[in-house]
Amino acid sequence: MTTRDATEADAGACAGIYAPFVTGTTVSFELEPPNATEMARRIVAAQERHAWVVLERDGEVLGYAYGGPFKAREAYRFASEVSVYLAPSARGLGGGRQLYDALFERLVARGIRVVAAGMTQPNEPSARLHAALGFEPVGTFRRVGWKHGAWRDVTWVQRDIGPAGGPTPA
Repeated sequence: MTTRDATEADAGACAGIYAPFVTGTTVSFELEPPNATEMARRIVAAQERHAWVVLERDGEVLGYAYGGPFKAREAYRFASEVSVYLAPSARGLGGGRQLYDALFERLVARGIRVVAAGMTQPNEPSARLHAALGFEPVGTFRRVGWKHGAWRDVTWVQRDIGPAGGPTPA
């Protein structure tokens, strides 16, 4: 499996991977899956300041990871919220780690120092991946999302990926 920067041409595959997370799980708090046009817009937006990468094997996109703004205020510009999604056929093969490694490399090059991820609870596969990659828990927001007939908690984790302290990048 290889990773590369996503392009608008990957939007349909990414939308297809993501849709079951939206419709059948509480992993995503979206209620309607985005179509390929919307996913293409998201890819372009992520590439402007952060990054979006895909994992592929034999030309087939099996997963993706992306970074975006942690918060809108300018002081947060060195932090990024990150997410990773894998097709069922790619789970358990190291693809999540591979995607995050490629994503973090790109984010560091753009001056990002800290990444954070929110995980709807329970989500053991995501918790294991993030812990294995050195993310540390920073807190849980209780009952912040309503999906599939119940209130959902979201646990946040974070990890340093760039140099701590010292002068900021230009």
